[in-house]
Amino acid sequence: MTKGSVRFESVTKRYGPVVALKPLTLEIESGTLCTLLGPSGCGKTTTLRLIAGLESASEGKILIGGEDVTHLSATYRRVSMVFQSYALFPHMTVADNVAYGLSVKRVPKGEAATRADAALEMVGLKGFGKRLPSELSGGQQQRVAVARAIVLEPEVLLLDEPLSNLDAKLRRHVREEIRQIQQRLGLTAVYVTHDQEEAMAVSDRIIVMNNAEIAQAGTPRDLYERPASAFIADFIGDANLLDVDVAQAGSETKVQLREHSFNLPRPTDLKGAAKLVLRPHQVRLSQAPSAMSLPAEVAYAAYLGNCIQYTLATAAGEIFAILPPSGQPFAKGDTVHVTWDPEDLRLVAA
Repeated sequence: MTKGSVRFESVTKRYGPVVALKPLTLEIESGTLCTLLGPSGCGKTTTLRLIAGLESASEGKILIGGEDVTHLSATYRRVSMVFQSYALFPHMTVADNVAYGLSVKRVPKGEAATRADAALEMVGLKGFGKRLPSELSGGQQQRVAVARAIVLEPEVLLLDEPLSNLDAKLRRHVREEIRQIQQRLGLTAVYVTHDQEEAMAVSDRIIVMNNAEIAQAGTPRDLYERPASAFIADFIGDANLLDVDVAQAGSETKVQLREHSFNLPRPTDLKGAAKLVLRPHQVRLSQAPSAMSLPAEVAYAAYLGNCIQYTLATAAGEIFAILPPSGQPFAKGDTVHVTWDPEDLRLVAA
């Protein structure tokens, strides 16, 4: 097992009778950024705190870089954590904040100052060392928190909802910086968020958690294009989940949607009731019906500049669509016909 890798072997966490984490086995490869993603209470933060040593495992084994750290305290684990609240000392300068962990480890003052300056330069804050945290923007404070973490030269960098206190535009900018720093240093990073877009933007791999266990793990593209369940399809990006019946499975899949019957160009093991996954950007609208179209009424239309969003009432249920702003947009109350490319569709269990 390489330096910086993280492995859980049947790790469980209980708080009395409450199981916060069901037996969990996972491996995070060295030098990758892996995001733990899921709704509140799914176990992602508990998993992060177990890696950090801030919680102890009830059962199982935790290894970092091949070393068993299950019973090792946080002080002796080569991990650093970036918290949601930044946790900067307001009375200390930026440089002193960054060097604080080094001083606790009794690194000589001159060396600590040099390393702190280098860390600040790495996060784009060269020359900011003499300022106080109150003199920085939210994004700059977050970068100080990242500098304070990486100056300790950890094997694993942990980030707990690091961007939740920033506005949307700044969040996008800072997440790009964090990703660039992680790749430049070759750090193993474990990132916790409930924001799907954020997870997809920064991750080599995403572990989606639900009900204290892994629902699915894979690359952002795997999870979006090949969801393993209705939960994943609905949680990773927007999705229309339509009730269908799989009339024929195997190498050629025949699907029944209301009165429409059509083939999907991929095999499936599903039979009977299933869910058809139709992404909003895969929806096509026309005024003329076709053999495979669903009649619909426009219940809502919103022009957002780069796209138009529609909510469509159909006999198969409500369908959400996102279309480019070209041509004459449809208005509320218009009758339209919903179509799609069968290549885009996926089936998941009902």
